[in-house]
Amino acid sequence: MDEIMFPGGDGLPLYAAAVGSGQVVVLLHAGGPDHHSMVPLAERLGDRFRVVLPDLRGYGRSVCTDPARHTWARYTDDVVRLLDHLGAEGAALAGAGLGSTVALRAALTHPDRVRAVVLIGVEDIEDDAAKEAEIAFLDAFAARVAAEGIEAGWEPILAGFPPVVGAMVRDAIPRSDPASIVAAAAIGHDRSFRDVGELAAITAPTLVFPGTDARHPSALAAEVAATVRHGRLADTAIDDTLHTAEDLARVIAPAVRAFLTATAGPDPAPDTGPV
Repeated sequence: MDEIMFPGGDGLPLYAAAVGSGQVVVLLHAGGPDHHSMVPLAERLGDRFRVVLPDLRGYGRSVCTDPARHTWARYTDDVVRLLDHLGAEGAALAGAGLGSTVALRAALTHPDRVRAVVLIGVEDIEDDAAKEAEIAFLDAFAARVAAEGIEAGWEPILAGFPPVVGAMVRDAIPRSDPASIVAAAAIGHDRSFRDVGELAAITAPTLVFPGTDARHPSALAAEVAATVRHGRLADTAIDDTLHTAEDLARVIAPAVRAFLTATAGPDPAPDTGPV
């Protein structure tokens, strides 16, 4: 894979990997894993698209230890800065968990840059009480990581998630900076959306894969697919039958590929992009 270094709007060095050629597809990993979790999916799309896999700030090689720099606006701007660095006027965004929220935010605030969206498990959109609970949950997670390390921070949490999430998180731990993971938990103090109805303004075609845990509820996925103007619910859910990133890619890649191909415009001139 090609390696890409690009600056965030605050000058922070950010990292991405890329494979393939053609129209740009950006794969945004979940909170906890890093870009490696998306490599199996990228390998299934790289013969048709230029697939770019950033380490979101706070994760992997995009180390960011300042909690104040972990906001949805900053995450969204990082995606736009990546597209600028690549010289891409627009791209399809596919995200899992945290990455799905970033993809939705980008599609809402930069509709001219996002031509299609794939959501692999939509993060919950909380009411006020649930938001307070999420803040307490993430603050407690950050305290455990700071005191005992990343593995100890995650251990009491992963049992409530599908096995594939646990596998992706555990795989990324050796590549993660503890102080950066602590800082990234501050995203809980920001609010992505107050109501699903906000997503009605998204015009990009959107494919939604349901999650099956409390953090990524199936009912919300169906609601999002019905709310986005050109939304569609995928037949495959992210459930306990999937155990590895390879399993996830194998199951969802055909639908993702068909959707992205159908929503793609004419291919640009061949270009592997800057590195």
